[in-house]
Amino acid sequence: MDSVTGRDLRGPLPEGLGAAIHETAAEIAALLSPGTDMARRIPGAEWTVGEAAAHLALANELMAHIAAGRPRPYGDGTPQSLAEANERSLEEFTERRAEPLAAMIVEHADACAEALEKGSLEGPVVTPLGTMSPQELGAYLLTHMLGHGYDLARALGRPHMLDRTRAALTLPFLLRAMPRVAEPRNTAGMNARYAVRLWGGGGFGVTLTDGEVSVDEQPVAGPDCTISIEPVTFLLMALGRQGQFGPILRGRILVRGRKPWLAPRFPGLFTAP
Repeated sequence: MDSVTGRDLRGPLPEGLGAAIHETAAEIAALLSPGTDMARRIPGAEWTVGEAAAHLALANELMAHIAAGRPRPYGDGTPQSLAEANERSLEEFTERRAEPLAAMIVEHADACAEALEKGSLEGPVVTPLGTMSPQELGAYLLTHMLGHGYDLARALGRPHMLDRTRAALTLPFLLRAMPRVAEPRNTAGMNARYAVRLWGGGGFGVTLTDGEVSVDEQPVAGPDCTISIEPVTFLLMALGRQGQFGPILRGRILVRGRKPWLAPRFPGLFTAP
């Protein structure tokens, strides 16, 4: 039993998560067809398509090893250490061709999902972002693929694979990671209660007490600020792929409560994992 969430750490993945992992990996692989320009830059990033695909292949392999009970050290859980580990791994792994990377992305994602679906892991596992349940590890894998899959799709001018169902399936990982990636410069001394509600169902609560962040799996009662947000918009913002002002103008974020001015501060409370 997990001491934070109270959930059983064993058992099958949440409904739809295994299928989402398999399908997302396959859709990413479809972007990496023969003739893909692997030297093209990811918009707004330093990596090329080839480097992003190589990172995905390596990360999926790492997740598959963790799911199989063979964890490997990878940074210390801080954004800076993870970025450094990413750069080292890309220096050591030089494959940048589309077809081999596409095959690796699918192979390792499938292996991770299948290991998790068997429910054979005993208790929590150690990941690059701390200790998680197997179910949270599955959501971590999906979240990571969706973020980089979105980047690849944008770079190649193709439709991305994010939708409301997949966005909702990332919540177990995001809620686990949020306290770890809280930004101390922005949370220092803050006291506030947020309720975040996703359109179509689902949501969570965030409470700050003298700058300390705690996350609840359900929206907190009597919040200072309630943020109602379209799920894909929420995921893109959580992953640092989108700002808040465009979605606000398009009506994808709605705010109410006795302290609505707290809403614009919310994204800055966290560093994208």
